[in-house]
Amino acid sequence: MATEQEIKIPEIEIKRCGMVYTDKVVVVTGGSMGIGEGCARVFVDAGARVVICARHAEAGKALEKELNAKGPGTCHFEICDVSQPDDIKRLVRCTIELYGGLDCLINNAGYHPAHKVIDDYSLEEFMEVLRTNLVSCFIASQQALPHLRPRKGSIINMSSLVGEMGQEVAVTYCATKGAINAFTKALAIEEARYGVRVNCVLPGNIFSNSMKQYLKTPEGKKHYHWIIANQHLGRCGTNEEVGQLCLFLASEAAAYITGITVNISAGAELGYGTKYPLHFVE
Repeated sequence: MATEQEIKIPEIEIKRCGMVYTDKVVVVTGGSMGIGEGCARVFVDAGARVVICARHAEAGKALEKELNAKGPGTCHFEICDVSQPDDIKRLVRCTIELYGGLDCLINNAGYHPAHKVIDDYSLEEFMEVLRTNLVSCFIASQQALPHLRPRKGSIINMSSLVGEMGQEVAVTYCATKGAINAFTKALAIEEARYGVRVNCVLPGNIFSNSMKQYLKTPEGKKHYHWIIANQHLGRCGTNEEVGQLCLFLASEAAAYITGITVNISAGAELGYGTKYPLHFVE
């Protein structure tokens, strides 16, 4: 069992990938923290004009200020609750008014609800996860596509490794992420006629804000080494590493790639592992 002193999240050196996305316009939903923040940092570093959104202004405004000071790209923050269709419509409209077009939409916003068995979920709780994680992707894509098509841009949907693998006490979350995988493939087929590419990223264990908070809890401290041991490379990933994958998928280097789901998981899904739940072991 890990003790509080043993749990020190390692500083992982993030090397610049060298790709540029100069003056391209990118919208990142849920872009003020976590993986969305990682995407914003990587795309601004590549020279893009990035619009991030989140429900609360403090973190978004702070990141906007920091990234604009660093450059070479720019960052603009808009308040937006992606569970509200009108907010998403306003987000896309503001982006077009600011920059006159759109090259990439990253549907990143979403959340993982508390771990509960299906019996303990209410219908409204399930509907809220659907609105935030899945319906928001539909609305944002629908609103962005008229602007992406003239530029032959791309959509990148943020799913999860458990959208394919499944996860105990996470039926509602897994349902939304599995649906995003299918949504990506179907939309890629539809939009190919316009030259718009649609791809999907499936992160495994990432040192996101939620992961860091979890590791401060008694349960997180107990399971820290088990979490690390899930990856064949012996560590969790970083927000910026997910951002670099998204930058590749958005760039011309991926011009022949559409409709794929890409794991970024250090091989967590590979090989055999313990499957018999410990609570069944006497």
